[in-house]
Amino acid sequence: MTTTDRKRIYFIAGLPRSGSTLLANILAQHPAFYVTPTSGIIDMLVNVRNHWDQNEAFRAMDRNLSEQIKKRVMQDMLQAYFAHAPQAVCIDKNRFWCEFLEMAAELVGSRERVKVIITVRDLRDVLASFEQLYRKTSGLGQLPQENSMAMKFKTAKGRLEVFADDSQPVGRAYNAIRDAVTRGWLPNMHFVEYNALTTRPKETMQGIYQFLGEDDYQHNFDHVEQVTTEDDFVYGFKDLHTIRNKVAPQASKWASVYDDTVFQSPVWKNIQNLAEFWKLKDKQ
Repeated sequence: MTTTDRKRIYFIAGLPRSGSTLLANILAQHPAFYVTPTSGIIDMLVNVRNHWDQNEAFRAMDRNLSEQIKKRVMQDMLQAYFAHAPQAVCIDKNRFWCEFLEMAAELVGSRERVKVIITVRDLRDVLASFEQLYRKTSGLGQLPQENSMAMKFKTAKGRLEVFADDSQPVGRAYNAIRDAVTRGWLPNMHFVEYNALTTRPKETMQGIYQFLGEDDYQHNFDHVEQVTTEDDFVYGFKDLHTIRNKVAPQASKWASVYDDTVFQSPVWKNIQNLAEFWKLKDKQ
């Protein structure tokens, strides 16, 4: 791959159940953009980063040369991942990119080139959405978390605590975003609120293109074809990554999904305080 063939690569991260799949498919309407479903390339890159220096031959090399080669191998891995796509702009979607933005800077050439779109949504609705998926799935299937934490999964409060845990989808993604801000990456992050995307899609997309420094595009928000597909059976949930074809506002549902059994719990009160945590950055 020549220098002129190299892709401009950006990232989508953020909270689960916050519109990242919808956003990916809207972006995919742009003829110059290639957008992934949930991507596993980040895991492969982290494996190379973590295991390179465990190899005896690489440890025996000149240290500076080994570092240069490792960096080039990782950069070319990411470029090769998108080599099949004819588009010049490639966007990789994985909600844990925020944990590895320092690595992303090495991959794309500099800190200034790191641009990550962060989809966010009221945490109460994110968790309520997971609860609804549980109810939709549990009739004929068992979630991985239910298998490993069966007693916790017997109540809505217990399931809430599981999903919000630091090791689980919502808690880990929340921590990744907050820590990226702590590490000084806020200028490289563009927050896209779920409500803004579904109520003001044109304005929201214009803001994204301005952030990326790419040409705007006139999208069809009445019919968003789903071109990124995933086998949600792998994740244990039914319809985890299925989108509505028409972009339209979605009413908040947490108040009807849960009741006082949940609302009076300490974990819920903490979640209420952090429900729109990304807005707190403007007050700091």
